[in-house]
Formats: sequence, C-alpha cells, structure tokens
Amino acid sequence: MMMILLNSIISMYKIKLILSFFLLFYSCSNNLKVLEKPLNVVWISCEDMGPILGSYGNDIIKTPNLDKLASEGVRYTNAYSTVGVCAPSRFSIITGMYSARLGAHNMRTGDYHNYKTPEQVSYRKNIGVIDKEGKNIPEYEVVPPTYVKPFTEILRTNGYYCANNFKCDYQFNAPFTAWDEVSSTVSYRDAPKDKPFFYVWNTLLTHESRIWERSNQPLTVNPEDIIIPSYFPDIPEVRNDIARKYSNIEAMDKKVGELISQLEEDGLLENTIIMFWSDHGGNLLRQKRAVGNSGLNVPLIIRYPNKMDAGKVDNRIVSLMDLGPTVLSLLNIDPPKHYDGKAIAGRYEDSPRKYAFGTADRFDESTDMQRSVLDGRYVYIKNFMPEQPLIYRNKYRERINMNSKLIQMDSLDMLDGDAKYIFMKTKPLEEFYDLVNDPYEVNNIIDDPKHANRINNFRIALENWQKEINDQGFIAENKLVESFWPNMIQPKTENVEFKIRDDGLYELTSITNGASIGYQIDEKIGTNSWSLYHTPITIGDKQKIVARAIRIGYKASEITSN
Repeated sequence: MMMILLNSIISMYKIKLILSFFLLFYSCSNNLKVLEKPLNVVWISCEDMGPILGSYGNDIIKTPNLDKLASEGVRYTNAYSTVGVCAPSRFSIITGMYSARLGAHNMRTGDYHNYKTPEQVSYRKNIGVIDKEGKNIPEYEVVPPTYVKPFTEILRTNGYYCANNFKCDYQFNAPFTAWDEVSSTVSYRDAPKDKPFFYVWNTLLTHESRIWERSNQPLTVNPEDIIIPSYFPDIPEVRNDIARKYSNIEAMDKKVGELISQLEEDGLLENTIIMFWSDHGGNLLRQKRAVGNSGLNVPLIIRYPNKMDAGKVDNRIVSLMDLGPTVLSLLNIDPPKHYDGKAIAGRYEDSPRKYAFGTADRFDESTDMQRSVLDGRYVYIKNFMPEQPLIYRNKYRERINMNSKLIQMDSLDMLDGDAKYIFMKTKPLEEFYDLVNDPYEVNNIIDDPKHANRINNFRIALENWQKEINDQGFIAENKLVESFWPNMIQPKTENVEFKIRDDGLYELTSITNGASIGYQIDEKIGTNSWSLYHTPITIGDKQKIVARAIRIGYKASEITSN
C-alpha cells in the first residue's frame, strides 16, 4: 500500500514537473514572439498631474486614449515622484538617484530646462534667490559623482537610438552625449532603420502655466461639473481654473491618442513598450511643490507588446527613479548597482519598496525644508523649517487666477475650514495623514495614540533614509555651489586625445575623470548630433573625425580632431 502511495506521489510530481516545463516553455515562446526584433521604448511624459484619469476612477475628465492604454497595460496605483516639482524630479529620473543625495534638490539651478549646446549655456550671477544662510545664489549646474551618467548613455552603448523632443530639465545642462537628438521636431521615425529606439515625447499641455496660457481656449469640461478639493472654497475662480486644468488633460489625452495611432500605423505598436507618467503631482496649491501625496503621487501606466498583463493593477510602492532601471531591465541590460532606483519589471526586477521618500527645499525664490515618507495609505511629513508657512509666496504660480485670489482672501481673513488649514502661517514639526479617511491631507493625526507605533516606524524610516543618502538638504545652498564650482568657477572638461592602436582602431580619451566623449565623422561634423564613444572605432583613411568631452556640471572641452 505504501509503495502504491509512493508511486502515486512520484507520478503526480512528474505531471507537475512536465506541466511547469510546458508553462515555462509556453511563456518563453510568447516572449520570443515579442523579442523577434529588439524592443523599442516610448516614454509619454506629461507634467503636473496626479492620478486623476478615467482609469484611476475620475468619471468627469474624459481620457479615452489613456484609459485604453491602461486597459491594455499595467496601471500602478502607488507611483511617486521624489520631489513635487519638475527639475529635481527629472534629475532623479535621468540619473536613477535621489536628488537630495547628490545636492540636486533645490529648484531650479539654471536656465537649461530645454536642451542647449555647450556654446548656448550661460549663467546669471544674481537671480534674486537667497539661501538658508541669507546668501545670494547664482545659476549653476549640479556636479554629481563621476559614476553618475544619464541612463540613456547606457542605452546608446547598447545600440539604441535615443531621442527627446526637447525637455531636459535635469538641474544640469544635458550633456551632448545623452541623446542622439534633442529637438521639438524629433520623432522616433528619425531612428536609423537598423536601430531600435528609445523616444521621449513630452507634452506641456497639463503644466501649471497652461492654466493661464490657455485661458482663452474653449473649455471641454463644464465648471459646474468639476470636483473641488475640500481645501479650496467654492468660488467662480476656483471652478473656472479647475475646469481649465481638466480641459487641458482632455487635450493632452487626444495628443497621446495621436501618437499611439501613429505607432500602430507604422507597425511598431506591438514591438514597443509604452510608459506613461507625470513628473510629479497636481498643479494647484497644496499640490505642486508639496511633499505629501497630492504633490508626489502620479499616474504610471506601462503597456507591453501584445498587451501582456493587460488590465493588471499593481499596488507596489514605485518611484519615478525606477523608470530608468526598469527600461534597462526590460531590455535585458543589468542596471548599475549604485542606482537608488529599482527595476520593477524585466530580467533584473528588484525587491519591492516599503516606502517612498519625498523632499521639498528651495522652490524658485522661496526656501523651505520638508521630508516625507509614504506607504500608499499613510503620509508622514517632517518640517525642518516650521516657522515657514505651508503656502508660501511664489510669483510664478500666482499667475494662476485662483491662486492669487486665494492669497488675497487669506490676507483678508476670508478663508475658513480646510482652506484656512492649508494657509497655516507656521507648520507643525510633524504631520501624519490617513489617506483612506483623509484623502485631501487636512486632518493631522500626529498626536493620535492609536497611530503612535506606526508613526514611530515612519520616523525611524525617515531618519535611516536621511543617514543612508547623507541628505544634502542640511547644507546651505551656497556651500553646495562652492563644492560643485570652487570659487564659483565652473570646471572645464579636458580635451579629447586620439590614439591609433596597432590594429588601426582609434582610442579616444580625456583625463577628466567621469567624462563622456562624443565624436562626429565626415558629414556629421558641425551638427548637434554626436555619436557616443564607448569602444575603439574604425576611421577610414580619407575620413575626418572630431571629438569633445563633457562631464556633467563641467564646461565641455574644446572640439579636437585627429
């Protein structure tokens, strides 16, 4: 009897083994169909928008194209930016590193949010910005450690054509080695036929500036239908500007639909990974530049070829820093070990995060310091400058009609309830919000004994994280600038040197540690398109080559030739 039972168990084990092998083979076969050609990647990058699409439960804003994208892909519910404003957030995206780790956390360091050639870059010595020590801050570039590079250089090294339709808001002027091409007109269609592509398509339609710049455009959303957060009073200015915000999102959705349709018409849709995301949360008061959920929570949708994992909802804690390593992982490229970002899919998928961390420091002319910890339900905020108001003056955002109106009403003591709360004149040392019961983050339960243990865990998590990254927010900005540019003189990358090896191949070097090298051959010489040097190259006898080097935050070298 025992022998019969044993044989039965062995038989069942064999069946399971065969079934497992079949499922594995089947899965691999499906993936092989996808991988017959190298995969392309398209990033659809919008601005200043929280997860308020139809696929995230909003039934007022009509976003059929993005809703379809979500139904055919994976929708992430707990995706967060590292900062509630564009430039420090995009620094984290392009480098895979926390901006506060590398001194890139202050917004904005210079006028290069769109790509500029080395000859086009200039810096103003006085921009009306005063740091925590009361010292003037000029324009500057962040100089990260030598091992920090735009992750696109890794893609280019692996044979990818990388193009960006203009947005390079990284706290440093984008090195000419980061992209094959940056322009407002570039398209994935410009990729050579023998190369896969990584294409970033940016839209400004949802940016806060479009609330006033598009104020004369017809509204597609009725102001009477909008949802007013509890921290805004129900006044015409609020309804009209939120309706404009909603209408801009609908306009953006149409553009997204056009891009996806174009990919389909070109026969590329089912060989392309599409990632849709926003650089940070919403664009109104208590949203943009905020360090809580409203400022950091973003939509993230990933559509895979052949609609793999269609309709899946992923509740893991995800950071926008994870985008770069995830792209590398999906393309079977091992992400650098120094990344703070984690691959959330692909061959090198990493372990999930427990928390997302957010930072807020100087925003334009206003200086503050806040840090936050989020886990998808709870938000912990520590205010290191509690003497500062929660809603501080900012000339740029006050061009939005409702913002200036609310500031006026606050000055006249005309606000009450949750609106009065967000206009607090000083901040508590700590804040703690339960998003399930308090989605607008207006009921601070930091002193609730029921949450004492949980709050303490968040405190410890924040303290450990700040120690781990050596949080640069404690350093006055003038000292950061001095560490990047001693005596306020921008370092310069040393020129490229040419060496012909015995086998006839050219080696290109620069003695500047951490420098990347770009080169041009023949008809490319004099253009803005530079090939990325990563291995010795062949040059014909009659061909001419020029090269220049660049380290992030440094001046580019001179252009030299063989």
